[in-house]
Amino acid sequence: MKRIAAFMLLIISSIAWVMPAKAQNTGALKYAQTEKSSKKAAKDQRKMMKRYAKAQRASAKRANRHTKYRTPSRASLPH
Repeated sequence: MKRIAAFMLLIISSIAWVMPAKAQNTGALKYAQTEKSSKKAAKDQRKMMKRYAKAQRASAKRANRHTKYRTPSRASLPH
């Protein structure tokens, strides 16, 4: 009877020993995935901001190209 109780205690303690290790590993894995996805999201956001800025510059350039009163490239300003 004592052997059975000792064996059951050993099995229960081994199961309890494995559980926290698994939970810790999955947490580390989730953190790594979250960090990786946040870096990718930041990279995508920077890329979109560059595209937006480029489009704004092109739009301003087109708008200035067709204005009636343009400043010439060699403007003679009063001294």
